Amino acid sequence: MSDHKNTVDTRYTQDRELSWLRFDQRVIEEAADESVPLFERLKFISIFTSNLDEFFMIRVGSIYDMTFSKRSHVDTKSGLTPKEQLKAIFKAVRPLYRQRDALFAQVEELLQPYGVCRLTIEELSPKDRRAVERWFRDYLTPVLSPQVVDSRHPFPHLPSKSLNIVLTLKRDGETCFGLIPIPRALPPFLLLDGMRYLLTEQVVLTWAHKLFSSYQVLDRAVISVTRNADISPEDEDYEVGEDFRQHMKKVLKKRARLAPVRLEIQGECSAALVSYLCGRLELGADQVFHTEAPIALGYVYALEAKLSPAESAQLCYPVHTPRWPLGLVKGEPLIPQILRRDVLMYYPYHAMTPFLHLIREAANDPDVLSIKITIYRLASKAKLVEYLAAAAENGKEVTVLMELRARFDEQNNIAWAERLEEAGCTVLYGAENYKVHSKICLITRRERGHIQYITQIGTGNYNEKTAKLYTDLCLMTASPAIGLDAAAFFQNMSTSTLSGEYQHLLVAPFGLKNRLMDLIDGEIEKARQGKPCRIFLKVNSVTDRNLIDKLAQASQAGVEITMNVRGICCLRPGIPGLTDRIRVFSIVGRFLEHARIYSFGVGEEARVYLGSADFMTRNTERRVEVACPVLDPGIRRQLRHYVELLCSDNVKARAMGPDGQYAPVPQTGPRLDAQQALMEEAVQEESSALLPPPKEHPAPRGRFLSNLLRRLRGTP
Repeated sequence: MSDHKNTVDTRYTQDRELSWLRFDQRVIEEAADESVPLFERLKFISIFTSNLDEFFMIRVGSIYDMTFSKRSHVDTKSGLTPKEQLKAIFKAVRPLYRQRDALFAQVEELLQPYGVCRLTIEELSPKDRRAVERWFRDYLTPVLSPQVVDSRHPFPHLPSKSLNIVLTLKRDGETCFGLIPIPRALPPFLLLDGMRYLLTEQVVLTWAHKLFSSYQVLDRAVISVTRNADISPEDEDYEVGEDFRQHMKKVLKKRARLAPVRLEIQGECSAALVSYLCGRLELGADQVFHTEAPIALGYVYALEAKLSPAESAQLCYPVHTPRWPLGLVKGEPLIPQILRRDVLMYYPYHAMTPFLHLIREAANDPDVLSIKITIYRLASKAKLVEYLAAAAENGKEVTVLMELRARFDEQNNIAWAERLEEAGCTVLYGAENYKVHSKICLITRRERGHIQYITQIGTGNYNEKTAKLYTDLCLMTASPAIGLDAAAFFQNMSTSTLSGEYQHLLVAPFGLKNRLMDLIDGEIEKARQGKPCRIFLKVNSVTDRNLIDKLAQASQAGVEITMNVRGICCLRPGIPGLTDRIRVFSIVGRFLEHARIYSFGVGEEARVYLGSADFMTRNTERRVEVACPVLDPGIRRQLRHYVELLCSDNVKARAMGPDGQYAPVPQTGPRLDAQQALMEEAVQEESSALLPPPKEHPAPRGRFLSNLLRRLRGTP
């Protein structure tokens, strides 16, 4: 093992998991930003907490499994073994807990003057205390299932991330333990007058002794177990004749019983009780985390729904309404417009509505022959499914490639697949051993004997909810060349052919990575010839060692590289002689940065792609991904404008240093928040969308903010 570790070059790379935790650090820093509205700061604390939950379920769970493997596992970016990685993770997480707890207390205190108060039992008036006790007795007690844990009552299974009250009990001189699971069906809090509230688990904790009336309660606390959720459907054997949907239902049941990887404790818990829990759960002391803030913070969103309009105006971001994009005339049929010109939408600045209207229009268009689409995640209520089902019922050939293995959305996707099949759609489940993560839709028409294609390529999911929260790009084009490639893609997927050839689309797992390496090599060759060269990448994560090494090679050859990476980035920039021409920055703001852009070259000559893949090995080698070239010059100009805004952000942007740590971008000029600027731009554009389109190709959008940028830089 040591010989292999010595071969790992870590001069310009860093551990993936520690990089993930640095992203979580950037999220929690938003909660500390006094310019962020108070309730939004509370939501950032909740987001940080849910991110950390997923980190333990997926990444810590995966590494935990590796510690039991007979194979040698050494991380290719840090040279650490799984046990060394876990040790580094647990050490890095504890300060984040302390920071989260301190910020939570601070934000709660600042919210109190506005009437938003999480109460303790001690703060209740006698009248309120009686009312809460009645609620416990009449509403909670009938659905609670307290249990003594002793020789006759075995320690129960604790579902992952469920809340439980644990108690040390004593009777007749003997000590035992008690458990009260908090059912997920219960409301997370009891709202008193105004926005004063108590969390349900705190109510149960206070009156838990009433459920164990024959015992003396020595101590009590709220606990939650986080279990490994990194289970692969391909690792489980199929039964003969079993279809993949039934197999996935079995896999989901198994996930619920995987090994614990973390124990969280809120409240006073004796060393004996902690030791007992660790023994039962087979956890080490370094896997136990004490928290002063509530363990589950998802209630924050339910609490937000209770705010009055006046309170929301004071405590939350101003309402943002996604706008109609420039290039599409509102109220007119979309298919003829897209046949005339390509259209680019940038969520959530633009609404997903035009794409949904396009599908609805296609469902009722007598000239449409088929609609084909890949789906990875959908909202719990999805108009897209309604329109696809309507198309099938109208006699269109509708093919849906539904990925059932989208982690934590499996059950939702199974339900949607069944609904689509009932409507007459052909539902496929992707390729064995490869998740289908691409976002592509193809509408095929026949008009006057000629076949027409409308292809939509996206960087994010067809999820109507997250399209209002995540930044993603959506390209709709009638290019015959792109349409032919898209048709070939769906034909290949329906026959489980992953190695198909395409003229324009870059398709993983066999065509994307090699082509990206070639494009980087192209810029390297330009640099060697003294020609203008540049690479811009906007992705969510960078972990693929081959691509990291190729980017370092490009930097060493003289290529200027800018990388806007939201989350994990295993490449460290600014290392003299290795990555000193690479700039890495991250933007964490109101919206989750999710769009993917790959650009190679300078100005009008640059080759620009939009796609679904991050620079991660799982995307480039173990998933079906699609990236599409942007052929329309006007759309490329739009994208250059977006990139310019992102690169000019000096409010929410943080730059990575050679040590892998992030620091705010220096404000050398007037403040520019790219997300705020794009919202303002979308408002300016919407009025233009109400006018008839010009006959020629529309001028590049972004004049409003291009002029703003020029003013900021003092250029004419």
